[in-house]
Amino acid sequence: MTNRKEVAKLAGVSEATVSRVLNGIGPMKESTRQRVLQAAKQLNYELNAVASSFARGRSGNLGVVLPHVPKVHLFSTYYFSELLGGIGEAVHSGGYGLLLLFRDPTVVYDYVSLYRTQRVDACIILGSSALETEKTAVHRLADERLPYCVMDQRFDHPQLSIVAADHEQGSYDAVKHLIERGYRKIGFLNGAPQYSNSEDRMAGYRKALKEAGIAEDDTRVYQGNYSRTSGKKAASQVYRDLARLDAVFVSNDRMAIGLMQGLRELGCRLPDDLKIVAYDNSDAASFTEPALTTVKVPFYEMGRLAADRLLKQLAERDRNDASAEPIREKLRTELIIRHSSGK
Repeated sequence: MTNRKEVAKLAGVSEATVSRVLNGIGPMKESTRQRVLQAAKQLNYELNAVASSFARGRSGNLGVVLPHVPKVHLFSTYYFSELLGGIGEAVHSGGYGLLLLFRDPTVVYDYVSLYRTQRVDACIILGSSALETEKTAVHRLADERLPYCVMDQRFDHPQLSIVAADHEQGSYDAVKHLIERGYRKIGFLNGAPQYSNSEDRMAGYRKALKEAGIAEDDTRVYQGNYSRTSGKKAASQVYRDLARLDAVFVSNDRMAIGLMQGLRELGCRLPDDLKIVAYDNSDAASFTEPALTTVKVPFYEMGRLAADRLLKQLAERDRNDASAEPIREKLRTELIIRHSSGK
């Protein structure tokens, strides 16, 4: 098996120089760095990832922090499973470990301590909200200029790192689709207000109505919390208003599935009595009856992109380049048309 001494001999440098190049430690002439890398490649020498992390004072872990919500199976939800799938792919490809951590959403979480104790080298925050406890924690993380990324939740901070989808455009496309099919009495079942993407969906809904010259009617706006149960609970209100509704736009597939279940139990025929467009394009969307017209959100790609960008930031910091800019990425959505919005 090739060792570091052989790489040093072939490159014409010391073993210490080989170690510094392969660990990304300190300044280095580019010609020397390239010579070492070429020698390592030629000899098929691979640096042990764990040893490399210890040499740099690193944990070798990218942390993913999720909210602990009692009795909610986060990993079975499409949103979290897809994001984690993308993150895991990037972490595996980058030779890093993945550490899952849970926070209590009701108290201020000390993200900074994760770095201070070397539990993680960077972290991605999932399921964040606009609650004051979370805002305080994320602002402190941003102030420290540590490598992190928030998924799909805006905060008012100049150093905020975020990867999100363009939910305003996605919602606009969904409602415009209904309008183009001749429907004008369009209701909206939104998710919990503490999430910025709920605001974005509302903005897209309003934009499409305004553009079409349709007056907003607050009595056609219903409140859920992104769960199937909340969608089913809203069914009684929607059924009550059925005579003055052509269609309903729903903020995610889980609520839409619950709404459809509740409406069918009340005797509603779908899509004849009511057209429905949802959001996410989860695996279940194509198996409902009728199959859901929905907005496809690239959650997997979002997770992978966030992790890739953080690992790149870590590499830049190893090269003493501490000028990494905040991550600001917004990915496009796509409307997937099926039968729930009409044949």
